[in-house]
Amino acid sequence: MSTVRVTQVRSTIGETQKHRGTLRSLGLGRIGRSAEHALGPELEGKLRRVAHLVRVERSGS
Repeated sequence: MSTVRVTQVRSTIGETQKHRGTLRSLGLGRIGRSAEHALGPELEGKLRRVAHLVRVERSGS
C-alpha cells in the first residue's frame, strides 16, 4: 500500500472550522508540520477539502 506525506504550508487563519478540523484529523495544525498516511478514499476526500493549505508528496511503495 502506498503512503503519502502531507505537509501544511499555509495558515488556517480565516478558514472555516471544517477546514481546521480536517487538518487536525490529518495530524497537522501548524505550518511546516508533516504526517504520513496510507492512501485511500477517505484520505483523498480530506485532502481535496484542504488542498489549498497542504502539500502532498508520495513517500511509499
